[in-house]
Amino acid sequence: MANHVNIAERLRHMASRHPDKPAVIICSGPGEKGGLATISHTFRELDRDSDAAARGFLKAGIGRGTKTLVMLRPGLPFFSCFFALFKVGAVPVFIDPGMGGTRLLECVRVLAPEAMVGVPLAHAVRVISRKYFPRFRVAITHGRRWFWGGYSWEKFRRYSTESFPIAETEADEMAAILFTTGSTGPAKGVEYNHGALDRQVAILAEAFGITDTDKDAATFPGFSLFSIALGMTAVIPDMNPVMPGMVHPPNVIEPILREGCTFSFGSPALWGRVSEYAVGNGIQLPTLGRVVMAGAPVPRVVHERLRGNVLRDGADTYTPYGATECMPVACIGGREVLEITSDAAGARSGVPVGYPAAGVRVEIIRISDKPIREWDDGLILPQGEIGEITVQADHASRHYHNLPEADALAKIADGDRFWHRMGDVGYRDEAGRIWFCGRKAHRVRTADRDLFTIPTEAVFNRHEAVARSALVGVGTGDGHERPVIIIEAKPGVDTAKQGDAIRRELLDLAKDNPLTSSITDILFHEGFPTDIRHNAKINRESLARWASTQLRKKNAETRP
Repeated sequence: MANHVNIAERLRHMASRHPDKPAVIICSGPGEKGGLATISHTFRELDRDSDAAARGFLKAGIGRGTKTLVMLRPGLPFFSCFFALFKVGAVPVFIDPGMGGTRLLECVRVLAPEAMVGVPLAHAVRVISRKYFPRFRVAITHGRRWFWGGYSWEKFRRYSTESFPIAETEADEMAAILFTTGSTGPAKGVEYNHGALDRQVAILAEAFGITDTDKDAATFPGFSLFSIALGMTAVIPDMNPVMPGMVHPPNVIEPILREGCTFSFGSPALWGRVSEYAVGNGIQLPTLGRVVMAGAPVPRVVHERLRGNVLRDGADTYTPYGATECMPVACIGGREVLEITSDAAGARSGVPVGYPAAGVRVEIIRISDKPIREWDDGLILPQGEIGEITVQADHASRHYHNLPEADALAKIADGDRFWHRMGDVGYRDEAGRIWFCGRKAHRVRTADRDLFTIPTEAVFNRHEAVARSALVGVGTGDGHERPVIIIEAKPGVDTAKQGDAIRRELLDLAKDNPLTSSITDILFHEGFPTDIRHNAKINRESLARWASTQLRKKNAETRP
């Protein structure tokens, strides 16, 4: 008998169990009496609206296996569209619009979508860039249609008193394609099958103790779909999801207080900003029991502010480790993070990401930049040695979409199973915890050794004038790299006046540590470029190009 599974069944179940409970609460700006205005939709309404959309999709020619690009802002149409596509067995595709037009269109070229549900601007770009859409046939517009025809989201749906029959998709059938941010190279489409997607929902519920009594302050739209599938109410703050690091803190804080949110998943950049504002204004969030931060290492101070000043007693912060290809891989609570990184040596050991999640096997293997065709236990490194982090899990994606070369580099065959190479480096400690030491592609390969970003940068981050630092490599022409540390100073530090003194002090710190004693180049940068999804990962590729230019200028100025 076929193994049927479809995540839309979770919405149908919640609509039956809690029909009048809000599934989505959308904060849309100032209300009449001050504060934020809200629009609420129950689980019954979301289920019925997605049923109507599913009927419209079938009428428009979107059915089983149709790759459909979704370019909608967070709101009822966003959630209704995704669940409707699941219901008909189509394949929704999500690409971060903030990655920029050229990179987005390259993702579209690889994807070759057949349909798109999007806002008018997205369709205008599609029409202007037709060559990137060679297989396109169905356009559905949310908002005003102009000259491109197709269907109107507001008009194409047909409501009925009968539930839409959800497609009996199989566990290994493709369910969705989500694109990576492309922080260390071109963005890649990650294929999720229905079994992996459903398993991921179950693991998230177990990892964070989520129940259908929780309310999620949903600052990351992608996770909101999981929230609804788990029966949580997704409270959508009035913010630009493409720029979480620029959020206006009251727009997150007020919905949490007003709706009694108990859970939140978001970027470390967002929670760094919100926690700083809350502490500065004496604000506490007494209902919020779990704050989950992912996408980049979380600064220690963010854990401290949230746990010590903002959250209620007994609440905790969490930092799940994973990637678009497999999330979660491991998880750790803020309490434990603060306990095991309390001394200077711990801070220089990398970032603890915790113990493997349920059903996940993690191994650290020898670092290689080449494909590994077959798994061999001889690849595994001893405890404490830094290597590549690899994972084996039922919810790990088996393929990138239309990118066999990327599959060859990231997947290792192991009988009827496989291992995914995370693209990260780290190690396992004596307690069995995994520690993250940076991206494999970001290691700096000097003539003597490899330098890893997180442990190296921690040496310089100790200085009181440093907000954060970035290790990059500049080519030397002999196949090796010259390590350079780039400093982003704290607000109020005038590097034009104080830069020489700070540089000397940082070089003294470097000399005192065998890990950094070979570093002699320190540059100052006004503000690091970051990834478009979480606004937290440093774009070291861009900084490396900038550093190379700065060093050439410096050499030219000192040349006789």
